[in-house]
Amino acid sequence: MTKPSPRVAWRIAQVVLTAIVVALVARKIVQEWGAVSLALEHAHPNWFALAASAAIVLATYAILIETWRVLLRGWEHHIPYLDAARIWTISNLGKYLPGKVWAITALVVMTRRYGVSAAEGAATSVLLTLINTIVGFVVAIVAGAALLQLPPVLVVIVAVLAMVVLASPAALPRIGVLAGRLFGRTIVLRPLPHRVLLISALLTAVAWMMYGIAFRLFVLGVLGVAPGAFRDYVAVFAGSYLLGFVAIFSPAGVGVREGAMGFALQRAGFALGPAWLVVVASRLWLTALEVIPPLLFLAFVRRSRLSPHDEDQSSAR
Repeated sequence: MTKPSPRVAWRIAQVVLTAIVVALVARKIVQEWGAVSLALEHAHPNWFALAASAAIVLATYAILIETWRVLLRGWEHHIPYLDAARIWTISNLGKYLPGKVWAITALVVMTRRYGVSAAEGAATSVLLTLINTIVGFVVAIVAGAALLQLPPVLVVIVAVLAMVVLASPAALPRIGVLAGRLFGRTIVLRPLPHRVLLISALLTAVAWMMYGIAFRLFVLGVLGVAPGAFRDYVAVFAGSYLLGFVAIFSPAGVGVREGAMGFALQRAGFALGPAWLVVVASRLWLTALEVIPPLLFLAFVRRSRLSPHDEDQSSAR
């Protein structure tokens, strides 16, 4: 009997781990369903707050799309904003598949017609993810320092380490050489100007703060009240979202994000029922906001036609 290949074994492991995490979270919700249903009965939905929350999340997506375009312009690639939004939102659907590479693969394929090489297309996607993750963890730690009772020196150390990493664009060519050796092909990555990485970091920091505003409005919209400090909402959302993201076995962080958010909300002072009501509702909320835009792009928006000059440049690359 032949053994499964490492790739097949990893996919099986992903499915099993995801199923275990989802089952544990589902079990927790079922166990506490009485408290959740009681919280639902006493909730006073605020539809204006929910609409405002959705609008802010969509505006946050717009900022992240522009951050990606900033990185592309650092390598002298110019994609019209509407086309970039179409590519970014559609490729983002890949996060719902097991593993974390499908979104990057789709983005690379869709950017080729704009003259972006596969190496630089993948690099901009990975770099945006890296910057967003590093900045997100810094924002979560700084905002949640009081909630988590972290010593100030730890917060300062994390912030300084993040600044050092984000200020090292000269490392990109060396990373390209190492990746080329790994894959047995030539991968050339040009260095990016410092200002490109710093602008990208600033934009992602703004995006995480906006997520916090949207999350507080969402809680207000679901429960009718949003107790606690604003920084707690930033920390809870960013921390739980990122923990779900780094759990590479879980598509879109399913289960991991919910477990982390439920724990964090209770630590922030939420009663058990309202906390898990917010957890369940937030998964539905975010999924809808991530899926609807690309479906609209697929249905109604077509990619822009490049000018003859741009076509010539693309083919030359």
